Amino acid sequence: MEPHSAQLVAAAAGLGWEGWLTLALVVFSFVLFVRTRIAPDIVTSGALTLLLVTGILTPSEALAGFSNQGMLTVAVLYVVVTGLTETGAVGWIGQSLLGRPRGETHARWRLMAPVAALSAFLNNTPVVAIFIPAVLDWAKRYRLSLSRLLIPLSYASIAGGTCTLIGTSTNLVVDGLYSARTGEAGFALFDLAWIGVPIVAAVIGFMLLFGHRLLPDRTPPGGVFEDVRRYTSEMVVAENSPLAGKSIEAAGLRQLPGLYLVEIERRGQIMPAVSPQEILQEHDRLVFAGIIDSVMDLQQMRGLLPATNQVFKLGGPRQDRCFVEAVLSNKCPLIGQSVREGRFRSRYNAVIIALSRNGERVERKIGDIVLAPGDTLLLETRPDFVLQQRNARDFLVVSQMGDNHPLNHERAPMAIAIVVAMVASVAAGLFSMLEAALLAAGAMIMTRCTVGRVARRAPDWQVLAVIATSFGIGAALEKTGAAALLADALIGMAQGMPWVSLGLIFIATAILTALATNNVAAVLVFPIAMDTASIIGADPLPFVVTVMVGASASFATPIGYQTNLMVFSVGGYRFGDFLRIGIPLTLVVGAVTVALVPLIWPF
Repeated sequence: MEPHSAQLVAAAAGLGWEGWLTLALVVFSFVLFVRTRIAPDIVTSGALTLLLVTGILTPSEALAGFSNQGMLTVAVLYVVVTGLTETGAVGWIGQSLLGRPRGETHARWRLMAPVAALSAFLNNTPVVAIFIPAVLDWAKRYRLSLSRLLIPLSYASIAGGTCTLIGTSTNLVVDGLYSARTGEAGFALFDLAWIGVPIVAAVIGFMLLFGHRLLPDRTPPGGVFEDVRRYTSEMVVAENSPLAGKSIEAAGLRQLPGLYLVEIERRGQIMPAVSPQEILQEHDRLVFAGIIDSVMDLQQMRGLLPATNQVFKLGGPRQDRCFVEAVLSNKCPLIGQSVREGRFRSRYNAVIIALSRNGERVERKIGDIVLAPGDTLLLETRPDFVLQQRNARDFLVVSQMGDNHPLNHERAPMAIAIVVAMVASVAAGLFSMLEAALLAAGAMIMTRCTVGRVARRAPDWQVLAVIATSFGIGAALEKTGAAALLADALIGMAQGMPWVSLGLIFIATAILTALATNNVAAVLVFPIAMDTASIIGADPLPFVVTVMVGASASFATPIGYQTNLMVFSVGGYRFGDFLRIGIPLTLVVGAVTVALVPLIWPF
């Protein structure tokens, strides 16, 4: 038996039942991820519970992930992002950086290129957090499949992070380990660009060439049913509106699904059958007919206001209001009267901003419509309207439209300034990412860019639970020696050949980052990589760089990197979706790394 094989057998024999149980739990968790639809947080929480009750992990070790800075940073960033969504600043991101795609493949290019560029200099977690709501709006506006965009979003941010020393925490961790072990100065800011840029090109190229085949096309649960109701809604182009001077098409008013611009009233003249190239002017009154979701989008579009001035007579700021759908009963005292005659706002402290009758458009301005039993009204009102009118005889049905409410567009510049300040303070080294995110979240609330009730509901607790519990599982792999055993088994196969050793170092790191996390994988494989370089008499730099890239190659599983987890539930993905596209992409990145690294940093 060869020396390394003997050492491997001895290591396996000395692993103990704790190590084997940990490996079994990891394998079983993967089977549940792939073969069942059990929620990922349930699976990882169950595995962590077993590791705790069997004594493999102490309570402090098992729960360490819940106080981990990375997990807490993600949680706080959800609050920061509400400041962008509540002020409509997300729409600016979509219009300025994403633009109008010519097709699905072009959309992936328009998305991945700026995300990769930003992630080279910024932590990729806030980049993805900011882009998720922008992509949601973008996909809806241009009728793109969301599930074919969010995985590319995460992958582009991961690839971009390999370009610079500060692009990801993994690079900084490995650079610190290298400097501590060798006493060398480590890497300069742009040294890694020699390998990072080709990796970005490989990732984007792979997604453009094979994304249409490998990316899933998931339809949202409610997306398979068509809303048969057609609402009539009137909007006006506000004074100093950014839409003034733009064509109907350029303003994005032709892309909302199920919505039709019926006519424009301009200075008392009616313009029916409006051309997409018609230029909007201030104070234009626009009459739309369409489904409820698109009518709601109109209410939140910057530069458009409800045509009725009644909304400005309701008390309190608009962002504290909500949208409510109500169906008139035949007992309502306003039946047979027009909206204007019945003084609807004075009676109910609510304003009608859209109306549907028997699923058809009503050929009148809303103020002139004579109300009839069964009319469905979209109201802007105070949240207490639902409680007051739910059991009243005037309405058959009263329901709040989720958490939708008017946006505070005036504070959009403030929200963008807060995010820029957050990023700049981290880049300058003034604060850690967690500290800067906490300050930014507080600033968003204090400046009223977001409100407390929205901020409290912002975090995705399922994503946070998976991140926190994954840290505990990774700790168990490290503590029991199971992770080191896996890495040693692969490295032993190289038998002293530098190129093969480099390839196996990448494979070992990529497998561990898929099982645990990128930083755990880097810390575990780094000493093995350094020892391998020493044994074969090679320069350690190519091995160190390979560990950096391999730890960042978190494409194959959603639990390997937190940005994957952030898009996992939003895109409606399954675990196997990441395996199908992530495994071949990891192999491509590995091939590029092994081929180029020795040419840039010779053995």
